[in-house]
Amino acid sequence: MKKIRDAVSIVFECHGEIFTIVRQNFLRNFPGYTAFIGGKVDSEDHAPTPYNLHLLDDHPVHLINALVREVKEEVGIELDRLIEQGFITAVDYIGRALTPEFNHYRFNTHFFRIAFKQKPSFRVDENEVMSSKWSTPTEVLEHWKTGGSMMVPPVRFFIEALEKDMYFKQELTFENRFDLDKIVPWIEPIVGVVQVMPLSNTVPPAQRTNAFLIGEDKKVLIDPSPKSKDELNKFFETIKDYSLEKIFITHHHKDHHQFAVEIALAKKISIEMSSFTFNKIKKVYGDDHFKDISVSLLSEGDVLTQWNGEKVLVVEVPGHDEGQLAIMPESKNWFLAGDLFQGVGTVVIGGEEGCMTKYMQTLQKVINLAPRCVIPSHGIALGGTYIIEKTLEHRKFREEQVLEMHQEGLSEDEMLKRIYFNIPEKILKYARANIQSHLKKLKDEKRL
Repeated sequence: MKKIRDAVSIVFECHGEIFTIVRQNFLRNFPGYTAFIGGKVDSEDHAPTPYNLHLLDDHPVHLINALVREVKEEVGIELDRLIEQGFITAVDYIGRALTPEFNHYRFNTHFFRIAFKQKPSFRVDENEVMSSKWSTPTEVLEHWKTGGSMMVPPVRFFIEALEKDMYFKQELTFENRFDLDKIVPWIEPIVGVVQVMPLSNTVPPAQRTNAFLIGEDKKVLIDPSPKSKDELNKFFETIKDYSLEKIFITHHHKDHHQFAVEIALAKKISIEMSSFTFNKIKKVYGDDHFKDISVSLLSEGDVLTQWNGEKVLVVEVPGHDEGQLAIMPESKNWFLAGDLFQGVGTVVIGGEEGCMTKYMQTLQKVINLAPRCVIPSHGIALGGTYIIEKTLEHRKFREEQVLEMHQEGLSEDEMLKRIYFNIPEKILKYARANIQSHLKKLKDEKRL
């Protein structure tokens, strides 16, 4: 059973407007997302509260303490003092949201609405907040609906409730709406980018590979890969209300196309991929694998579909896999990166299709493109290219480690034990592949 921690989220309201932030791209949790201020309840928040204020009397001690502390830390105001001076007219508990059980980290987030007589002067914590503003709920939602922001479902849920009635009294609850015995979990962090998360035959510690539904009237289904017939049935149930145009496969690894053929035949749609991916899959599964399916081959600059009135372009991203393709709208509002990085685990660069030189060049290519957010095949969308930059930085660091150890005369086995001393034995083969890829790159560059 995963531990569920309490957290608080604070909706500041003044004259029909609410205060929202965009979280810094380098944060661990939900970087680049539009949100309210707030955070998890700390252990010290359970101590007796020093606050004796009528607007807070009805709320549990640990939530009161977390509320006051988070407000001071993130926007630099003393909530208790402003209540005492009459600048705040109400502190209302408006509901809670429970993180679904399939998430790695689970929170029971308690939402509070705090009403001001006039807008206070905030000193936002730049370690947490990239930008902030006062807007109407309608304006916040419109920005999301036009593809300009990322939001987690509970935040959008509460903003939609505030749009209908800023001063609603009923306590709302946002809990797991997925019957995992019948459907696959899904989210829509960016409008028109629906992320479906089936269990897949992927590399631990990841358990799921993201499939995506992108497009306007008809959707492109990207990387459908449920791990079993049972999961496939749940997948079909999840996407049943979408009209599909075609399937797009980012690369040939099994956890990105398992059951793609069955889905294409059932829905009577075509499949698109790179020529390398097409030939590699046929080599593994036989020349008849795509029998009775129309297949189109894509490369750099081709148009996959339309999103939000603009073209979605194909980008070649070799390294992890020679034939891997990514996609990005013309506005660069998002970049679907496949296995260039992982929100869960580490990307393996190895085998005949992997190339560390190309991988590091591809990372730099994405950094130069500077999309507003990047979306992996394992994990959630992340703001900016910070994760790509850190991935490239880490690969350069690892390369220097391997070079130094080689110069010391260490064997691959000795490097493996020194570098990856704390990982499970069952994934050591993937770590070895990364070492071998670094060694090959160094040899190709005549640094060995």
